[in-house]
Amino acid sequence: MKKGLFISLEGPDGSGKSTQIQYLKSYFDENNIPCVFTREPGGTDIGESLREFILDVNNGSMCDMTEALLYAASRAQHVSQLIAPALEEGKVVVCDRFLDSGIAYQGYGRNLGECVRVINEYAVQGCLPDLTIFIDVDPEIGKLRIGNRENDRLEKEKLLFHKRVYEGYMDLVKAEPRRIKTIDGRKSKEAMRHDILEEINPLLRDGGFI
Repeated sequence: MKKGLFISLEGPDGSGKSTQIQYLKSYFDENNIPCVFTREPGGTDIGESLREFILDVNNGSMCDMTEALLYAASRAQHVSQLIAPALEEGKVVVCDRFLDSGIAYQGYGRNLGECVRVINEYAVQGCLPDLTIFIDVDPEIGKLRIGNRENDRLEKEKLLFHKRVYEGYMDLVKAEPRRIKTIDGRKSKEAMRHDILEEINPLLRDGGFI
């Protein structure tokens, strides 16, 4: 049985990832591509419980290392229970955030540094995306897009935090340009959809999915 394909989508809060993931779901359904769409933190019963706890605005006293470890715990369960088995079955896995978010948000945003990468190497056990789509939006624009909606604990962080997160993403893009492909988040939704499919379709063809 052929190996599956692992795709992650990344971007600052307000980048428009959710809309693009909905576009991808429709595209995969139209082309009868065997797929699993999931998210982080979450994706499993344990992961979703951890998500609720991590993002709860009432947990403002949570220390930064606790946050990083909880994200890594959710990720470990996610890989073990859902992502790795789906890939072994030859499916395409599309994940809303993955390891890069941990490095950007906890490593850079929380200033925890390299220990976040080390923790997550244990969590993912070598299970890494074949392709990561990074939707590039300035954090100030992202904050404006979020506006007055009900923000979670991380979305409520000050702009300086989100600028550090963005810096982390920029460093990751520079370090891994073959895996991480940047999409201009200032474009229209339709133009972004086109650009994302331009990156994904060659891998789908190589894998015999289309």
